[in-house]
Amino acid sequence: MEIKKINVGGQALIEGVMIRGPHKYVAAARKKGRIISKEGRIPSRKYAFMKWPFIRGFVNLVDMLVIGIKSLMWSAEQAAPKGEKIGKNELTFAILVSVGFAIIFFIALPYFLTNLIGFAEEKKPVLFNIIDGIIRILIFLIYIVAISFMKDVRILFQYHGAEHKAIHCYEKNRKLSVANARKFTTLHPRCGTSFILIVFIVSIFVFSLLPSIVLYYYPNFLDLNHWARKGILFPVRILLLPLIAGISYEILKVSDKKQNNFLFKLISMPGLWLQKITTKEPSKKQIEVAVISLKKLLKIEKK
Repeated sequence: MEIKKINVGGQALIEGVMIRGPHKYVAAARKKGRIISKEGRIPSRKYAFMKWPFIRGFVNLVDMLVIGIKSLMWSAEQAAPKGEKIGKNELTFAILVSVGFAIIFFIALPYFLTNLIGFAEEKKPVLFNIIDGIIRILIFLIYIVAISFMKDVRILFQYHGAEHKAIHCYEKNRKLSVANARKFTTLHPRCGTSFILIVFIVSIFVFSLLPSIVLYYYPNFLDLNHWARKGILFPVRILLLPLIAGISYEILKVSDKKQNNFLFKLISMPGLWLQKITTKEPSKKQIEVAVISLKKLLKIEKK
């Protein structure tokens, strides 16, 4: 009898892998030749609307950010000298820095560079946001390529590949073992790398509608000076991020299930290409960590 599968995802850690399910997650890391792990619970949805389409995507993103950084900090503690601990204040600071970094480099910088080049958002919103989107993607690509040359990041990317191999093995109904997982690709259509690219593309369409929406509710908007208009348009961009994340999540979810459909396969392709940089072929020991993390998750999810 076929056992119903649960949705699983995860991320690479320092010398380890975190795998999450619908209710729990398991972080596993290699320390002094042995594999240690830590279990955690994903916050339950208190309100029904949190499970609605276009809302659940942003909720899942927040969950993943929180448990991802928690797991990353835990793995850093295992790699650090004995006795070093990372407290809640440090964790909160790390989350704020991560969000701030993303807003500055992937939203603010492309936005103001597009303005400096001379494109007018209010007059030609579609062209403005296409240029803004291209600059955003280029900054992201340069960032990913640049860090991929660092030794520690390369190891992280190998664990990323190990995570994907283990998940493929589970989703293809193969027995979870290093030997079986090793046969699969390091690329996965439901990867966070693919999600980021979809967010960038969706944001072009959503942000293109922004000037018209603001003008509809504020007819005298164009009478304001340049910086006053920017002082309205840019904060509204930030407020639209949850909607963009929600739309992108639904697209990613559907494209993962419809890989036989040409259109959705086309949507997944850029993300899979980018994963050739963000994932590397892992060693047997790295795959072993991912397999153990996934096995432990499946065990506690059954309970």
